[in-house]
Amino acid sequence: MRLTPKNIEASFLGLAIGDALGVPVEFRLRDYLRKSPVTTMTGYGVWNQPPGTWSDDSSLTFCTAESLVNGYNLTDMGLKFLQWYKKGYWGAHHALFDIGNTTRTAINRLDYGESPEYAGEFDESSNGNGSLMRIMPAALYFSNQSDHGFYHSLREISGITHAHFRSVFSCFIYGCLVQEILKGHDKTEAWKRAVEHCNAFIAAGEYNANEIKLFGRLLQADITQLEESAILSSGYVLHTLEASIWTFLKTDSFKDAVLHAVNLGGDTDTTGCVTGALAGLYYGIDSIPTEWINTLARQNDIRKLAADFTNALPR
Repeated sequence: MRLTPKNIEASFLGLAIGDALGVPVEFRLRDYLRKSPVTTMTGYGVWNQPPGTWSDDSSLTFCTAESLVNGYNLTDMGLKFLQWYKKGYWGAHHALFDIGNTTRTAINRLDYGESPEYAGEFDESSNGNGSLMRIMPAALYFSNQSDHGFYHSLREISGITHAHFRSVFSCFIYGCLVQEILKGHDKTEAWKRAVEHCNAFIAAGEYNANEIKLFGRLLQADITQLEESAILSSGYVLHTLEASIWTFLKTDSFKDAVLHAVNLGGDTDTTGCVTGALAGLYYGIDSIPTEWINTLARQNDIRKLAADFTNALPR
């Protein structure tokens, strides 16, 4: 797959659409959504936001992408996060209405003058999905790097808010799948190769065995064989990673992928966002329902960002 503005446009629009589909039902349980499933773009609900409103997930993704347009500068990226936090920069309606606790803590450190290299939380209890949700632009931007360089870059960007190995390695696994999709493989083959890639990377390094075991359902088994009841969808980074990859692999269209992701319940906006980024990249712009794009907040800004980002990619 050759990266073009249309590829990235589909991924960027796709992540914001998955996010916006999930915003009105965030925290709803799976049983509730089985009875009243999300079937199209709605609004209000939990956050009382109009249809097409995306959350902090997309905002911080777009801050990441915009920073990379001008080259990789971790300080600039942190400043953009801070602009979003204080002024609603890259907010769907230029305002902030949701933020995770770990992300808030890290951005407050940036505000106090801490370097983005040291702002993120390192403790085990700070493994929410706040870096995984925004990692797609980094995975695209650094996709041609060596394994070590790719991991290092994703670790630095994740670490602005989430610096624990578990969060970083979740971003790396997701990024490896992106790399294989970009090589033109179908999604099943792409995931198979991504798993082989990650296992080879683990074997070549020295990592905490107990941490690596936590990724066993992804890297040592066939996650597609799990029933939906075994897939969790909370704000924990491993749950989001597993739910997003499982949903992407188990469905056959952009629409089905994001709707299934959101209807898992729990952290619906983030699962929708992470899944939507993958599904948009893989299925392309023509797969996304036009009415969803037309409802999406700031769709023209997102399209322009996608074009600028594509033009800025390292050659």
